[in-house]
Amino acid sequence: MKINNLDLANWRGLDINTDSLWLMSERDKTGKHKNIYHGNFIPQIPNQLIRRYTRESEVVFEPFMGSGTTLFECENLNREYIGFDINKQMVTYVDDTMRNSNFNKFHIRYCNSMDFYETDRIFSEIQKTAQFILMHPPYMDIVKFTSDENDLSQVSNINEFINRFKIVCQNVLRFLDKGRYFSIVVGDVYKNSEVLPLAFYCMDMIKRTFKVKLKGIIVKNIEGNRGKFGTQGIWRYRALASDYYIFKHEYIMVFKKEF
Repeated sequence: MKINNLDLANWRGLDINTDSLWLMSERDKTGKHKNIYHGNFIPQIPNQLIRRYTRESEVVFEPFMGSGTTLFECENLNREYIGFDINKQMVTYVDDTMRNSNFNKFHIRYCNSMDFYETDRIFSEIQKTAQFILMHPPYMDIVKFTSDENDLSQVSNINEFINRFKIVCQNVLRFLDKGRYFSIVVGDVYKNSEVLPLAFYCMDMIKRTFKVKLKGIIVKNIEGNRGKFGTQGIWRYRALASDYYIFKHEYIMVFKKEF
């Protein structure tokens, strides 16, 4: 099955990163991309994944839409988009941002991605399945995005978080076509004076729960990460004065659905 539009006859000139280490100098700020939402990821991530794992006009589904980064990339790359978010303000913001766009192949909804029946209703209304799913969940309660008790950013216990994220995965992966791909973008957290490897907890849960193949573990770092930029910054002083290392990376994990 051909899963993308890449021209392999000109493979040497393709700007698709096939390495497991992605070092990026700064966030793409062109077009509709604005860094107005704490925790949004850089546009280069969905751009790379969408071009690698979908063809034009196929459907990209995002259970944690955030401020619309992936939608704006789908607009640029001519992919249809479905996005859910539990934050009503963000749904309104993204809707307003797209109001004057000529691109109309998108469906954004206020929805708790753990809600089986509401998700079912929306997909029945849209009458689509997804060819790629991209998940960028909250990193537990590091940033609380809403006060909704169903918001994963309200969860401070890692076991509870993994159980809830498992429900999300069970709920949304049924709408991904068999043989297609999904990706999670997630970082680790530091709690009670130790690192909690949240990304690997998520990976372990997915591998134990679903019939999937893990196709890649990518380590990503953006050099211009404000607040932690520069070797003489306050973060470096704090690390030297203590016993920990500064988080500069996140993980991008790619899976192939086989059920």
